[in-house]
Amino acid sequence: MSAASTGPLQAGPGVTATLPGPGGDAAFFDVDNTMMRGASLFHVARKMYQRKAFTLRFASGLAWKQLRFVMRGENMTDINSVRDAALAFAIGIAHEDVKALGEEVYDEMIASKIWPGARALAEQHLKSGRRVWLVTGTPVEVASVIANRLGLTGALGTVGEVADGYYTGKLVGEFLHGPAKAVAVRALAEKEGLNLQRCWGYSDSYNDIPLLTIVGHPVAINPDRRLRRHARDNNWPIYDFRSGRRAATLGLKAATGAGAVYGLWRGFTRMRGN
Repeated sequence: MSAASTGPLQAGPGVTATLPGPGGDAAFFDVDNTMMRGASLFHVARKMYQRKAFTLRFASGLAWKQLRFVMRGENMTDINSVRDAALAFAIGIAHEDVKALGEEVYDEMIASKIWPGARALAEQHLKSGRRVWLVTGTPVEVASVIANRLGLTGALGTVGEVADGYYTGKLVGEFLHGPAKAVAVRALAEKEGLNLQRCWGYSDSYNDIPLLTIVGHPVAINPDRRLRRHARDNNWPIYDFRSGRRAATLGLKAATGAGAVYGLWRGFTRMRGN
């Protein structure tokens, strides 16, 4: 993190932040299948099942959806069903307990699933003086833990309503997905004085096109079929860490030490080993 950062601050609903660093540019990373393998929200639900919040039948369906997500990419029907179930079961759960749950979920389920390549990209942005934010539909409490553990600037995530220290089962604002991510990033950019045309965006999902198109440097990571096609049509860089290789699709906008250099180096070393 930059020398100007002094630790987490609350920056409004769905956001944890640090003091602004130098410059007016930043990088925004989706989490699921972008920063990590699989879906973080499924791991939250899995942990809730371990705490006897879900039935075995629901947990079995959850495991199948997680496998399908890893193999085929994001399915909004599955994502929404897990979200709705989590909200329903969260009613009456203490906010402090969910914050602690986030730490457990990271240590037990998420840490081992972080893509080394995606983490290296984020770290290179930080070394270049850019702020790095996670932008995800995962509960902000969990997203904040991931950001903190990775040494990133902060996180934007979905916010559950809390009354008297307990979750009500309702959301504050929207589920942070699709167009809602772009809205949240625009608001953050205005608050933090960021020039979005100097910013970077990373995602695996076609649903994040609204976010990727508002930044000057969109990048597809482990893209689903539709995003891969869109990225190729628009000369966006594509990184694929799922098979340990770099997809050789460097677009006209790929001139960045945080992206292209790392990708080319990975590709070169792998070719030398063949």
